[in-house]
Amino acid sequence: MDILQALFLGAVQGITEFLPISSSGHLRVLPQLFGWQWMGLQFDVALHAGTVLALILHFRSDWCALALAILGRGAGSAAEQAVRRRLGWYLLAACVPAGIAGLLFEQALQALESPLLVAGTLAGVGALILVADRVSRGTRRLQEAGLPDALFVGLAQALALIPGVSRSGITISAGLFRHLSREEAARFSFLLSVPITLGAALFELRHLAGGTVAAAQLPALIAGVIAAAVVGYATIAFLLDYLRRHDLRIFVYYRWALAALIVAVVFARGPAAPRADTAPQPTAPAQTEPWSPDAARAGRVAPAS
Repeated sequence: MDILQALFLGAVQGITEFLPISSSGHLRVLPQLFGWQWMGLQFDVALHAGTVLALILHFRSDWCALALAILGRGAGSAAEQAVRRRLGWYLLAACVPAGIAGLLFEQALQALESPLLVAGTLAGVGALILVADRVSRGTRRLQEAGLPDALFVGLAQALALIPGVSRSGITISAGLFRHLSREEAARFSFLLSVPITLGAALFELRHLAGGTVAAAQLPALIAGVIAAAVVGYATIAFLLDYLRRHDLRIFVYYRWALAALIVAVVFARGPAAPRADTAPQPTAPAQTEPWSPDAARAGRVAPAS
């Protein structure tokens, strides 16, 4: 993968991680559609580290205030500190369902690579977002959220482990179902994503223990991280401002259009259409070994579904 491809995928990660349109759906499908070879787990972890950096920088004052309140050393009145302390603990509690689901179902979820599955979840969750946007009263602020609200959003976040669901999309929808305003639901989603995304990135580092990044890959890796962080920071600011004045319909329509495009491409290629980088060589018989995420980590590329 060259630097331009890494910059593109880093920008895609920065945009789609925070807009309710699914980063996993884009990052799993786009390289297959373009015929790009998987760069390795280091690149996936690096892109998530870039978006974590964007989150930490954008919400640094919020997390500092929450942490100080939990430690009993924050500024403001006792009532304000109590609200921040409660919210901080609720955010941590809301991370538990996704953390448990990731530990229990990681191997099974790694096998969910089918573009048609991604198309289905893009369309289905898009409909759910539209329903949530319509039925929500949107009258509650984040300071009014209680433990049931946090756990409801946290349980929804666990579903984001399925490709195409969108962590921000499912958690914003859950917040809307709890009648938070659109902006407050998005803020809660972003605050919640800091510990869970950071934890997931650190957890994935276990695959890299003792490994090294090839010198030839380092420039692309750095480019991807920078692109994900810069574009992610801008995307967070954009979405929070956008939701003060607009609803979520545009993102739902985009999800449906992308789902239709994926289905059209898959059926246009046909189930047996080989990719250029996996076509049999004329001088030797092709090996018919099923693809798996573990095989991909060993250097093989998934055939188009």
